[in-house]
Amino acid sequence: MTSALVPVDQVERMALAVAKSGLFGVKTPDQAMALMLIAQAEGLHPAIAARDYHVINGRPTLKADAMLARFQTAGGSVRWGEYTDQRVVGTFSHPQGGSVEVAWTVDMATAAGLTKNPTWRSYPRQMLRARCVSEGIRTVFPGVVVGTYTPEEAEDMAPQPVQRQPVTEPADEVLDFAAVMRRIDAAKTVDELNALKPTIKHLDRDGRAEANDAAKVRAGQIRAALEATDIEPTEASDAEPI
Repeated sequence: MTSALVPVDQVERMALAVAKSGLFGVKTPDQAMALMLIAQAEGLHPAIAARDYHVINGRPTLKADAMLARFQTAGGSVRWGEYTDQRVVGTFSHPQGGSVEVAWTVDMATAAGLTKNPTWRSYPRQMLRARCVSEGIRTVFPGVVVGTYTPEEAEDMAPQPVQRQPVTEPADEVLDFAAVMRRIDAAKTVDELNALKPTIKHLDRDGRAEANDAAKVRAGQIRAALEATDIEPTEASDAEPI
């Protein structure tokens, strides 16, 4: 059943709470927000993202149980054959994709260099099952996963590098006083206000003073909003705009 759209401001508050909790592998509000928007785009309540998704090595992943549940809800079925710490076999079927038997063994995982992960030594059967689930569903009904991996698969991947934008001088149009004031008014976090410091420096004396005052007022509003949701501001919140 499709869930009603949740307003963006409410999603932002939920994302802050999830990030603060330290659960689900989500380290920043931006990560939580991205997962919640994915869930909402799929017709689910944004909070479902915290239940079904997990961020591993910088990648959004769909838990194996959630992936299998979605597959079965969409008309798929699975029949488990051998199910041991050495070998797991599953037969996955769907009316639109046919049927396929998928087997994963510890020897296969070792040959692929996967068992270096200590989780494989502690929970080999569960790791083999997750591999079967991902491969089987991806084969017969890929619409359920649309390129998303399981946490167990993502743990075996190299961490995804963080892409950082190069620091450049503000463009001429950004130096326009009215544009700067609009960006200050639209800022959602104190980090966004701090990012405007180089731009504010390039304003004339009067414009710089007025922009600084506006930034301080906006920072106070942001802190008040965070306190209203019982979320402590980050260390960046203590920084005063130049």
